[in-house]
Amino acid sequence: MTHRLMSVAGSFYPAQEKEINVMIEHFNTILSSHPDVLHRFDLLKGNAIIVPHAGWIYSGFTANIAFRILKNTHPKTIVVIGPSHRVGFDGASISDMDSYQTPLGNLAIDRNLVKDLKERLHVAYYPEAHHEHSTEVQMPFIKHYFPDVNVVEIVYAYSDPSQIEPIIAYCLNQGDVAVVISTDLSHYYSQKQANQIDEICLEAIRDKNTVELHQGCEACGIIGVEAMLNVAKKKGLKSTILDYRTSADTSGDSSRVVGYVSTLFS
Repeated sequence: MTHRLMSVAGSFYPAQEKEINVMIEHFNTILSSHPDVLHRFDLLKGNAIIVPHAGWIYSGFTANIAFRILKNTHPKTIVVIGPSHRVGFDGASISDMDSYQTPLGNLAIDRNLVKDLKERLHVAYYPEAHHEHSTEVQMPFIKHYFPDVNVVEIVYAYSDPSQIEPIIAYCLNQGDVAVVISTDLSHYYSQKQANQIDEICLEAIRDKNTVELHQGCEACGIIGVEAMLNVAKKKGLKSTILDYRTSADTSGDSSRVVGYVSTLFS
């Protein structure tokens, strides 16, 4: 058995099971204090989401909303796609291992889907790419909400939306597979500047407008977002912004912020 080991536990998210559960419970307690919003969220269903990937203390609330809603579709496999921040390589890399380690216990990797994507779409495997936080921070959320689900981890570096789009489309065509697209938005602007820049991203996502996406959106996972928007347009999926905020909501520092969004495609 080979395992994709944790690399950012204790820094980007808690390293202990109890601390993770307490943090997610805290996020949901905040939601419960807004029953009208919570009721609307609990009625939503979809099998593709966009979520942020910063430290949970900053972006976890935003991501948690999307995973809580994704639970309504009961997928058997969840494919997590995120940008590489550490290693440069051409195209995308799929984790060709047996399981994915989290503080809540291991998640089984869907070996059949990995085999299909490698053979049908020629997705490569670069082991050095799979110490990536953009994908890893999603896995404890997945293990919490979907204890028995299988996962697939895909990391891309020097890639193009046209390379990621067929992967998303193939996965969503399986019927019982959900897709998670990982991205943060603008980085290290003032709150006012970040809101202006991020609004370009939000409008592009709402409208599924990939031309608008390139009019100033600075999402680090823009390749995955554009690929997802292309698939959503072709499949006629509705795009719903679930939450937007910046790191200033937690830190109180509005001088240098990072933007976060979560989105549902249904």
